[in-house]
Amino acid sequence: MTKRYDAVIIGGGHNGLVCAFYLARAGLKVRILEARDIIGGACVTEEFAPGFRNSTASYTVSLLRPKVIADMRLHDHGYRIIERTISNFFPLENDYLKLGGGTARTQAEFARFSEKDAATFPAYEAALERVAELLRDLALKTPPNAGGGLPALAAAAAQGWPLLGMDLEAQRDVLDLFVKSARDFLDGWYESDAVKAAFGFDAVVGNYASPDTPGSAYVLLHHVFGEVNGKKGTWGHSVGGMGAITEAMAAACRAAGVEISLEAPVAKLLVSGGKAVGVRLVSGEEIAAPIVAANVGPALLYRQLVDASDLPADFNRRMATYRTGSGTFRMNVALSELPDFSVLPGKDKAEHHTAGIIIAPSLDYMDRAFTDAKTSGWSTKPIIEMKLPTTVDDSLAPKGAHIASLFCQQFAPELPDGQSWDDVRETVADHIIASVTQHAPNFAGSVIARQIHSPLDLERKFGLVGGDIFHGRMSLDQLWSARPLLGFGAYRGPIDGLYMCGSGTHPGGGVTGAPGHNAAHEILADRSLLARWRRRT
Repeated sequence: MTKRYDAVIIGGGHNGLVCAFYLARAGLKVRILEARDIIGGACVTEEFAPGFRNSTASYTVSLLRPKVIADMRLHDHGYRIIERTISNFFPLENDYLKLGGGTARTQAEFARFSEKDAATFPAYEAALERVAELLRDLALKTPPNAGGGLPALAAAAAQGWPLLGMDLEAQRDVLDLFVKSARDFLDGWYESDAVKAAFGFDAVVGNYASPDTPGSAYVLLHHVFGEVNGKKGTWGHSVGGMGAITEAMAAACRAAGVEISLEAPVAKLLVSGGKAVGVRLVSGEEIAAPIVAANVGPALLYRQLVDASDLPADFNRRMATYRTGSGTFRMNVALSELPDFSVLPGKDKAEHHTAGIIIAPSLDYMDRAFTDAKTSGWSTKPIIEMKLPTTVDDSLAPKGAHIASLFCQQFAPELPDGQSWDDVRETVADHIIASVTQHAPNFAGSVIARQIHSPLDLERKFGLVGGDIFHGRMSLDQLWSARPLLGFGAYRGPIDGLYMCGSGTHPGGGVTGAPGHNAAHEILADRSLLARWRRRT
């Protein structure tokens, strides 16, 4: 017998959990269907070697919206974030740069490279914060939907009003950040290559692009609009790994009455009379619901889970070219000791070990990493961010041992000349280990075990098409009202009753909870309108 619910959620990632919570809190009977044997999607903590646990995909937190944290009462369910003392540490040739620790400290660090850049930093920080505040305000608002008539025009006016209220200088900063390349934007502020790299790195995180690519400055901005423990622009570590966040969310969902099913992959959306009526699982089980919210990416949803015959022809044509692929190669490594960096020696825990350790010394280096990947599939000198979570959370490894999260760019979603990532993943992993060892000579010798996630592995394991950690490129043609597609930017799909609640919708990727929050509010608004219409008729 077919089970019936008010709403089913495809995918138990953090946004699916957030969406389910708000729907259940409003009184709906909700069921989450997660393909894996663990809740959380790509925001999970798993044991990847005996005694070693880590955040196996997403690995650091800042963007999760405070409203979501408060509404779900995540702190009551064990949510706890440790702030970074400094944000990032850049090993350079015969030198290093530390970023963060307050304005005065950052200025003092920049002064070693450029007195001018040190003096410029407060104005740059203020300019970015003004625009970041605009993004924070927009993150929990539904974009105006193209073709939506007067309501959409009113929403566009309301959301654009804060921009019009900015002074001309701030409006110019907004324009720069939305259309310029990261290099062009940073060249307008700084002269030191090292200082530009310190900020330019954010422009290529999850972005299969060069810092010279127009629009890459926006990705830089996207990574600074977060906050931790009320401190804006701060990044931190989730105690227990990123999975502790989704475990807390799952607890909040269960308390609200949500039913969570693991190892329940969805095979197909069920449609009748142009309306979503439920889903069919891979097992053959059918689940009925008039509301289906998809926490999977648009490419997976519309290319695999929905029959093309149920979609408009123009929608199918455009969705076929929806761009995915973040250029990401992700590794988790078990270590016998901490890295001993040539430019800052020592294997005892120090401040720089607790930061994001970034191998990307210049914008030129980042550009070459991208052009290498475009030509041969991966970077000769990759961009690497290494986090050492055990320096702040020793529960993740045996006593005296450590773990390293290696987030690496640029790696092509599809390799040239018919190669498969399955054939080269070990070779590329060796290359990444060697790249870190060039800066920390003890690193390779300290590796006990490693877990590899190539772009193909990310797709197969987490459902991230093209290995795209953002569910779709964060390019100007796939943002705000055009995410994932113009006319469908308000979390509603082209089939009545089908909604999107994942990172392929506004405001995009990262562990924000915003798409889940916004989608739930649109679902509830539609139910309210439908209920009123039924009462009138």
